[in-house]
Amino acid sequence: MTTVVPRLVEQFEHGLDAPICLTWELTYACNLACVHCLSSSGKRDPRELSTQSCKDIIDELERMQVFYVNIGGGEPTVRPDFWELVDYATAHHVGVKFSTNGVRITPRIAAQLATSDYVDVQISLDGATAAVNDAVRGAGSYAMAIRALENLAAAGFSDVKISVVATRHNVGQLDDFAALARRYGATLRITRLRPSGRGADVWDELHPTAEQQVQLYDWLVANGERVLTGDSFFHLSGLGEPGALAGLNMCGAGRVVCLIDPVGDVYACPFAIHDR
Repeated sequence: MTTVVPRLVEQFEHGLDAPICLTWELTYACNLACVHCLSSSGKRDPRELSTQSCKDIIDELERMQVFYVNIGGGEPTVRPDFWELVDYATAHHVGVKFSTNGVRITPRIAAQLATSDYVDVQISLDGATAAVNDAVRGAGSYAMAIRALENLAAAGFSDVKISVVATRHNVGQLDDFAALARRYGATLRITRLRPSGRGADVWDELHPTAEQQVQLYDWLVANGERVLTGDSFFHLSGLGEPGALAGLNMCGAGRVVCLIDPVGDVYACPFAIHDR
């Protein structure tokens, strides 16, 4: 007797049993105070989940068969138990992608990360030069991120991501960002500024102009084969030929993604959990 397996699109018609990717803001503590931080991070929430509570969540994610968890913050690596939680997740079949400013990516940690096939690292960098980056992320943050990239490259870590929030001050540096990615064997990821948290305070100052959005669209069409973007990215697919950047006007909130905040509350959208 032959078992007929429905087409993938038919299997997804009624939704997923669990999110494909789950974003987890593990902490709001951060060593930086980026002017556009979507979670207004800086100080740790005193109600932050304990190590055991985090492990309980990971156990639940394993039971739900979540593919991987995208850990951010805040700066997640400042939690003393962060590496313990990463090891626990991967040992329980939950892949980990984490975003970091690089503060804890020492040569020893880089070597440790290079031994895992189940961990993806994303270094935040919002300027291809110290002057542009540090104006947004704080003095010394460019050097810190570059040092982390150097440590990961030296350790043989495969395919680190360089994550760039597109602003009106760095759109002109796209080629330079691509060159940095090539230098460190990395993949460039460009995401959009969101009017959430402190990002709402600097929206008018940092949001790319209409002309810059067209410039960015044209650059992605010409260079985007090895460039990652976030969902709902500028709705840029409306700027050019149908299908040129297919999928960039889609939103996965509550369908394929959701978010857990530092105290364990769950939201449908990672970018709509704050008052502004």
